[in-house]
Amino acid sequence: MEQLPPFAAWRFLGAVEGFEVVYTAPGELRGHTSAIEAGQAYAVRYDIRFDEQWRTREVNISTDTVVGPQEVRLAADGSGNWTVNDQPRLDLHGLMDVDLEASACTNTFPVHRLHLPTGETVRAPAVYVQALDLTVRRLDQAYRRLDADRFHYTSEGGFEAVLRYDDSLLIIDYPGIAVRFA
Repeated sequence: MEQLPPFAAWRFLGAVEGFEVVYTAPGELRGHTSAIEAGQAYAVRYDIRFDEQWRTREVNISTDTVVGPQEVRLAADGSGNWTVNDQPRLDLHGLMDVDLEASACTNTFPVHRLHLPTGETVRAPAVYVQALDLTVRRLDQAYRRLDADRFHYTSEGGFEAVLRYDDSLLIIDYPGIAVRFA
């Protein structure tokens, strides 16, 4: 498993104002996000556990907004089967990664897991968790490796950006979304 820095921090840019801090350990990312989006404030805490192949195995997320706190728990068996709050979710079958709307760093999972050669494109749909209400759904997305530290990223709805990563494949620049400052 590639060694990540012990912590990292991002400042959100564009539609979301705020920041994210993540602490890393082998097989775990623990993070916090505080932000305002479309006039609504939220604070999100997450704990993501993953195996040696960078497959998401367990995710605990809590959010706090003006309507009050909420929590959601996801679990995966590493073969694409998911539960949400202990209930099977067949609509998420086959997905390997989690992508948190409130996190820039969750885009590290597919690039670690897939080991793409330069020029190759791969579809990497993910389990997507929205920040304000913790809605869990499928997110269609794809990555194309441009060189050692850049990937062209596309997701449903026509979003695209060139994501830049450090040597440990942790995102540095997510144009229009976030920039890492620590």
